[in-house]
Amino acid sequence: MRHKTNRFISLFFVIFFMFSASACASSQTVPDQNLSSQDQNLSTEPPRTEFSESPASAENADTSVYDPYTIENHYDISEELFEKRDDVDYGTIEKDVTYYSTTAGDEKQCNILLPAGYDENGQYPVMYVFHGFGGDHTDQIDDDSYLVLLYGNMLHEQLAVPMIIVNADMYTDKLADKENKTDEELRYIYDKAIDDIALDLMPFIEQNYAVKTGRENTAVAGMSEGGAKSLCTGFHWLDRFGYIAAFAPDPGVIPTRFYKGTYWNTPVFDAFPQPTDETTPFYLYLAVGDEDPWNTDVTLYYQEVLDDMGIRNQTDLVEGYEHDYLFWQQCFYNFLSKCFQTEIG
Repeated sequence: MRHKTNRFISLFFVIFFMFSASACASSQTVPDQNLSSQDQNLSTEPPRTEFSESPASAENADTSVYDPYTIENHYDISEELFEKRDDVDYGTIEKDVTYYSTTAGDEKQCNILLPAGYDENGQYPVMYVFHGFGGDHTDQIDDDSYLVLLYGNMLHEQLAVPMIIVNADMYTDKLADKENKTDEELRYIYDKAIDDIALDLMPFIEQNYAVKTGRENTAVAGMSEGGAKSLCTGFHWLDRFGYIAAFAPDPGVIPTRFYKGTYWNTPVFDAFPQPTDETTPFYLYLAVGDEDPWNTDVTLYYQEVLDDMGIRNQTDLVEGYEHDYLFWQQCFYNFLSKCFQTEIG
């Protein structure tokens, strides 16, 4: 009888042990077999860049798609971001880089900023920048220029992503004749930059630098006349530019009542081209100061037309700013902080 009792007790403990082990194993976390491999790997993705200037970005960091339109732009950026620091690598400036422009029928030049840590074996998105009327390819990218210092400091503080910035020259004609051109002639010559940048400059940059291609990796920005050409370029080539910025853009993009009867008012488009689902800009940004002596009304008119067309945009009328680099640098801060942050797909 004792032997039977002992066998019963032993059998009880064996069953109890097996039940306990099974329960422990089932309590461990395992991937849900109904989830896709992409969903299972979410925890291994690198963290998204957060912007210390904007708490809204931290909220978006937990979502699958970063939405730049939900983040308020700032126009009170600290002067420290525009000053040169001893502990910051500002990258490499390649000056007067020459390429042949079929649009101009002549050679053209650009200045190129390669970011700190640039790797020829890597891949970088590209921002193309247009100067204002009468300027050239050295206005924004040059030794200690405000854009070089701003971008270097932002990259150092992880407020922007590594990118190549190309300062394009809007003059698109025979270079030897440039000094003899009137302002009216220049106005129409600048229009040719819309094709030059896409057909000549972009292929040159992509062939000679470590470029990440695709509209999700390509931006265009400009101020004043360059802002107008940025809008024209971005909308003419919606399949190539995913990020578009215009700071106090001039008239001449679409028909307006401003400066009527002058060469400033000759429009490139009869109307803004309507984007498709595949070519809608990831971010379209316009801004103008309320003390701008020329382009406040036209900028707000562009916004009104874009809104009526259902084209999403972020347009700011900013108190206390005029038509100068003090405003451009604030605008560039906002655009740099949002470009190429969007997760595609």
